[in-house]
Amino acid sequence: MTTLKNGDKVHISFVGTLDNGDIFKEIKDDDNYVVTIDNNELPPTIETDIIGMEEGEEKKIRVPPDEGYGPRLKDLLHEVPVSSFGDKITPKPGMILSQKVEKDGAEHTVPATIMEVKDDIVVIDYNHPMAGHFLNYAIKIIKILN
Repeated sequence: MTTLKNGDKVHISFVGTLDNGDIFKEIKDDDNYVVTIDNNELPPTIETDIIGMEEGEEKKIRVPPDEGYGPRLKDLLHEVPVSSFGDKITPKPGMILSQKVEKDGAEHTVPATIMEVKDDIVVIDYNHPMAGHFLNYAIKIIKILN
């Protein structure tokens, strides 16, 4: 039977979960999700761990935060006055806001999560919601296409 090697195109399926069991992404067998190994389409840990697998084989792989959504950075926590929200929004912990920021001369929209509201200050987290989390994948090799 053929085993997966670098450079192969492969049809895979997977369920991606956080440590608490929440599913963050699912690709089903019939979704026709095809990637090329060693083409940086998957986190390095996954690419390394699926080399040598055969069609129909399944494996569980744990990806560290630095290969996923990065570490949680304290400098992405900002305190702003409650008054900056005006009368449009009553900030509450857990609310996700859409913030426009400029980076490299271009405007981007990023999610920001309200972490805490204390007196007249709101703590906003600009980290990606999955930053700092390990990502767990249950991967299945559907078909090696080379």
